Amino acid sequence: MQKFMLTRITVGILAVSLLSLSQSACSIFGVYKIDIPQGSPLTQAQIAQVKVGMTTQQVRYLLGTPTITDTLNPNRWDYVYTYIPGTLARNAGLKPASGEHLVIIFDDSGKVVSIDGANTFPVTQPGLPGSKDPLLNAQPL
Repeated sequence: MQKFMLTRITVGILAVSLLSLSQSACSIFGVYKIDIPQGSPLTQAQIAQVKVGMTTQQVRYLLGTPTITDTLNPNRWDYVYTYIPGTLARNAGLKPASGEHLVIIFDDSGKVVSIDGANTFPVTQPGLPGSKDPLLNAQPL
């Protein structure tokens, strides 16, 4: 009788332990991770619209606010982008993006003098959600 009680208690403790372990955050299935996009997700088509001689307002309209503006050199704008895929994106086959760095140099009058790093950005940016705006997703007439 004593041996039967000990076995029953041991099985009960083991069952509770396994159940709590499988429900904990430290489970063997891993932890859910979110996507981490940082910076300005640009494409080569957007960068190709920027031409030497454009003003700062025109560049800001085409590419958005620069990721980095140097306070010691306001004539240099840097657009940097990195993307670390989360759990769902990795399962969908999306790769991380890093090393995307565009540098635009302006002269003292605010005109583009040089554009460097355009080839570091891809043709399309993976991992970006589609627009929820019905006008942008409308079918052509």
